[in-house]
Amino acid sequence: MTLHIRFYRADDFEPVTRLWRRAREAAVPELTARMGYSFKTDQAHFAEHIVAACDLWVVERDGVIVAFMGIKNDFIDYLYVAPDYHRQGIGQFMLEHARDLSHDHLWLYTHVANSMARAFYEKNGFIAKKFGTSPAPENEPDVEYHWYRPE
Repeated sequence: MTLHIRFYRADDFEPVTRLWRRAREAAVPELTARMGYSFKTDQAHFAEHIVAACDLWVVERDGVIVAFMGIKNDFIDYLYVAPDYHRQGIGQFMLEHARDLSHDHLWLYTHVANSMARAFYEKNGFIAKKFGTSPAPENEPDVEYHWYRPE
């Protein structure tokens, strides 16, 4: 298995948007169904909010995009692995890249209901610091996680 991380390119739009949708459906199927977003809505959100606001990185395995991460300074806004590639070290590979980019701290939010993400982040040294509610239109319970580089 050869993993390669690189900056997002415009021609990644379709495969990354599809990956993002599949990963959300696998992680929080009830929320995804309740929100009722179409693929067209996902594409618009991805173009207008994710591409425009984050430094995007994609991970390829043997030439296939298997994950992506959106990061702003020390804030990981998006980290998704294609469901067929879960539990293969790809998420950890992306976190190591984020740690290389950051100085001593990373933070992020995830939904309280996303037990898969919560277990992953906690296994990788993130600590739950605050519980709240995600912004509209979701308005879902969320948790704020932080990671600090050991001294």
